Amino acid sequence: MNNKLVLGTVQFGCQYGINSAGRPDEKTVLEILDLAYHSGITNLDTSSAYGNAEYILGKVLSASDSSFQIISKYPESGKSVATVLDQTLTDLHVSSVYGYLLHHFRVYQNNPEIWKEFLDLKERGKLKKIGFSLYSPSELEILLTDDVPFDLVQFPYNVFDRQFEPYLELLHKRGVEIHVRSTFLQGVFFMVRERLPEKLKPLAPYLTKLDDYAQATDMTVAEVALNFNLQNPFIDGVLIGVDSVGQLQDNLRNISERKVELSIDVKEKELLNPGNWK
Repeated sequence: MNNKLVLGTVQFGCQYGINSAGRPDEKTVLEILDLAYHSGITNLDTSSAYGNAEYILGKVLSASDSSFQIISKYPESGKSVATVLDQTLTDLHVSSVYGYLLHHFRVYQNNPEIWKEFLDLKERGKLKKIGFSLYSPSELEILLTDDVPFDLVQFPYNVFDRQFEPYLELLHKRGVEIHVRSTFLQGVFFMVRERLPEKLKPLAPYLTKLDDYAQATDMTVAEVALNFNLQNPFIDGVLIGVDSVGQLQDNLRNISERKVELSIDVKEKELLNPGNWK
């Protein structure tokens, strides 16, 4: 199961998540990447929008024996896709990347012609797979209706947020590589229940259900959440972000063959999008 983990790198370039411990230094980044590589993790997720994460990655990996398939993203930008990608490749010290996603779907909606740039760069061998980072099933519906060709997709999915579940088998049958993020709802699953921010308090009863299931199955919340995603046969990659070697070790230890079966239906769907927490 280790090879289904995708190591997120946003923490390497900027603070991220509700429980962020801050950015790790380059020595720590090297240690994290070495452990990931030797543990069978093959994919890294990054973006030129993540501060200087790509520059840090390129610098550290060029001094390391570790090698990965890198997935980056094109952010909202006034520059062409080729220009932004060239900077990414320069920062990463590589001539091509495994995957390249359109970071914000509204960029495609405002300018569908931009997809031709992605297809051209793939044709030229700079990208192996192209796709989209999505936030809602309505975005995926547009792509399917427009019959847009893509090889890779990333969207939120976890024990609370299963909005994309009806599409998993369809995408899998089409040969689309499926990566999911927000496995731990950006740290909300680990927050002290009595100290939830006012905006997130409606999630309290659902968190209690998660706690009860974990206790009943003699697992931790982290084990339940991680393995719920890893055990889905249609999911190819489960994105995790870490600030330290210890956090990565914890995630690796939490991988289990024990079947996770639970269904928690969160009514307040708007709270599943971190963009609505502010």
